[in-house]
Amino acid sequence: MYYINIFFLFSLLGHIIENFVYTKVDSGILYGLWTPIYGVGALTIIFINKYLSKYKLKWYIKVPPLFIISAIILGIIETIGGYYIEIVFGRVFWVYYDHFVPIGKYTSLKMMLIWGLASIFLIYFLMPIVNKFIKKVPNMLTEILIFLFISDVLYTFYKLSNFSFF
Repeated sequence: MYYINIFFLFSLLGHIIENFVYTKVDSGILYGLWTPIYGVGALTIIFINKYLSKYKLKWYIKVPPLFIISAIILGIIETIGGYYIEIVFGRVFWVYYDHFVPIGKYTSLKMMLIWGLASIFLIYFLMPIVNKFIKKVPNMLTEILIFLFISDVLYTFYKLSNFSFF
């Protein structure tokens, strides 16, 4: 349940950041209080860090590859997510043509650098705090969140999808 709880925590934090810090009107495609791309991003960073940790590198040696690998992979995930939402739901939530060095429609060098910095912040500052309580989340709460999330995904597909499989 650890990784599922991480997914929900960072999906919720992503929703809060996008809606209240950046005051976007619409943070994501789902109706609930989560923006799953942030949960996916956090898990990706955690798995990259776990992989790099196998090499027993000192933290100052591990930071550059964590930064670079996370920036590239999260840029790819952001691009895939943007095209997925556009193709399946016919919506465009972000476009980075006006950013520093746009890389296609849905990512840019600026955003990749932000994701690289976010990966360092996540691993070295947030995760030590999160790990103190995340394993204490009751399984029942996690199961309720799973049910609500799946319901939200199904409802979203039902309401917004360009495909007619319902």
